[in-house]
Amino acid sequence: MSPTPGTNRPTWDCESQFPELTQKLKEGLAEVVDPEISLNIIQLGLVRNVTIEPDHAIVKMILTTPFCHYGPAMLETTRVKAEEILGRQTAIDF
Repeated sequence: MSPTPGTNRPTWDCESQFPELTQKLKEGLAEVVDPEISLNIIQLGLVRNVTIEPDHAIVKMILTTPFCHYGPAMLETTRVKAEEILGRQTAIDF
């Protein structure tokens, strides 16, 4: 998981195997916004990695602070959004 050139965002595992799904996922997850600071989870770099398997996906994510009041809701919103986009069961690794 090395940084994407020109950004501080790590390269996701799925980028080389599923580039078309990765782009759709980035666009869709950009709709998930941290309500306290009004920036989306992609801008904030909260999604650290995405692994896509034939029957499931795993999204590795962090929060802006350990005790974020909106954390559980953001994690679930991210999971649901990723599942919709990828068309497979998705888990959040937090």
